[in-house]
Amino acid sequence: MGFALQPASVADPCTRGVVWGQSRQRAARVQGFPVGGRRGRPSGSVDLHRRDAVYRACVVIVTGTVQKQAWEDKVLPPVEQVRPGLWSIPVPIPDNPLRYVLVYALELGGGGVALVDAGWDTDEAWAALTSGLATAGGSIADVEAVLVTHIHPDHYGLAGRVREASGAWIGLHPDDAVMLESRYADTDALLHDMFHFPADSGVPEDKLPDLAFASMVLKSMVTMAQPDVLFEDQTAIDLRGWDLRTIWTPGHSPGHVCFYSDDRRLLLSGDHILPRITPNISVHAQQCPNPLGDYLESLAKVRDLATDEVLPAHEYRFADLAGRVDEITAHHAERLEEILAVVADHPGSNAWEITLRLHWSRPWDEIEPFMQRQANGETLAHCVLLELHGRVQRVGDSPAQYFATGK
Repeated sequence: MGFALQPASVADPCTRGVVWGQSRQRAARVQGFPVGGRRGRPSGSVDLHRRDAVYRACVVIVTGTVQKQAWEDKVLPPVEQVRPGLWSIPVPIPDNPLRYVLVYALELGGGGVALVDAGWDTDEAWAALTSGLATAGGSIADVEAVLVTHIHPDHYGLAGRVREASGAWIGLHPDDAVMLESRYADTDALLHDMFHFPADSGVPEDKLPDLAFASMVLKSMVTMAQPDVLFEDQTAIDLRGWDLRTIWTPGHSPGHVCFYSDDRRLLLSGDHILPRITPNISVHAQQCPNPLGDYLESLAKVRDLATDEVLPAHEYRFADLAGRVDEITAHHAERLEEILAVVADHPGSNAWEITLRLHWSRPWDEIEPFMQRQANGETLAHCVLLELHGRVQRVGDSPAQYFATGK
């Protein structure tokens, strides 16, 4: 039986939810929601029984052709004027297959610049950002605002350093802002929680430390900075000469946001929608209980925006937003089906065992621990959604085992 992922009604945006682990206490301001979803339906509202959905294969329409060529050549793309008053600045990511984050510089009416994302807090990244702004005819001192799509260090890491140099305000969604202290400052409780999910997944004991601590090195690539502005869903952002509004798109992180311009028919998508790869959607210590369900609803939420071009945070610019959303949705449907087949063939498997039996883009032994942890987190996210829809049953803990229900 195939999986037809049907988006829920998105008239009510994804219900604000608490994150797992220690950040649950720190998220007291955030309204909780049951793991079973809202209005009696599993979050993501996935009709796993329909057979009649048809997905068209999507070939992404590349609009950032220079960026695409640079990606294929494995070099940084140039600083580029995307449209009048809008620049794309590649900022390198150290030791990462993504290679760079695309920071967007928006020229403000009457002078000044706003940034969408900022890059890692490394000297190389800082040099690339300052050089890129110079190419665009400005400087760090001109930056008045840093609009951060989400909390991850390649997007948030330099925001504090930019504010120190220019006095710019920093904006972030509340559901990511609430995690800053536990993620980048007082991390003892987070580290404790990070052992739970690999252990519950059945990760072998000798691999637990490598997977649990794999991301701690990233702390050094962030200048800790609390936001000055909290972005709420569907609210306009006060930027001279721009009509941007926030679209809350949880999934990749609880507080991920995109920025949409109706006048310019542009979507600055952060990591929510990328042209070639899919963002990591994982269960982990700082994630909502059903991240894949949230992500699928977030995809549906932006699918039909009147958009001529999507400006992602990685890879290259593209068009046909609806086609790319359909392609990503179909990918997750196929992954759900693959996981269900593994569970049916190997009843009682834990999440780690399921992960090892799935198809990945590289041989498993060539994937570094941090990416292995993300892969296992993705498996968990799919298992959560299957469990919510009654297609698998979770039994026990440390490690939990999964059985197909035959429904």
